Amino acid sequence: MEYNTTRNHLIMREYGRHIQKMIEYLLTLEDPETRQRNSQVVIELMGFLNPHLKNVEDFRHKLWDHLFLISDFKLDVASPYPIPTRETLRARPKPLRYPKRYPRFSHLGKNLEIVIDKALAEENPDKRNGFANAVAYYMKLAYNNWHKETVHDDAIQSELTQLTNGQLEFTNTPYVKSFRPNENQRETNGNRAFPSDNRGQRNQKFQKRNNNYNGSRNNDRNNDRGGNKFKKKRY
Repeated sequence: MEYNTTRNHLIMREYGRHIQKMIEYLLTLEDPETRQRNSQVVIELMGFLNPHLKNVEDFRHKLWDHLFLISDFKLDVASPYPIPTRETLRARPKPLRYPKRYPRFSHLGKNLEIVIDKALAEENPDKRNGFANAVAYYMKLAYNNWHKETVHDDAIQSELTQLTNGQLEFTNTPYVKSFRPNENQRETNGNRAFPSDNRGQRNQKFQKRNNNYNGSRNNDRNNDRGGNKFKKKRY
């Protein structure tokens, strides 16, 4: 029986001990064709045991790199990809340069200043006013996210004045088209709405119709009870 204390170091745990033993067996094969054929089988088995690698771009290239890594770069087989070395696999990428941008108001961010620059470059006055209203609306949202309270328009205008040097002003009166007609139009237009007198007469007629209908039903019901249609049987 083998114990973990007597076994060699497991290089990649995600493939397990059996895959490592298979690769160690490949190192003992002397025939190049047999070694190449068995290496292909081991690659297929490694992909079967780790299906999540299929979602990785060029996953078969990664499997071949892992094969050489587990064999300690001693396996002599032909690979469809460039054979890696110990230095290339363990080389660290260059650190990415972190963009350093310093906005004037941290709670608004730097992207808002870019939008403001585009608004200042706009020559059309209507579009420029729309830019100013959109920027002010976003500033209100950002203020509510940070402070959890409402903000007055004067505070937004003061910050917008500092950002644009007084070149942008928002009106806070957006144009809303009214689809509801006025009372005068409702009285003059007889096709869309009824006048107040006609409406009252219509309701009265409808009420009278209901009373007559209910009365006739009650009379019929009383007649049926008093008549000879429905008699109780006595046993």
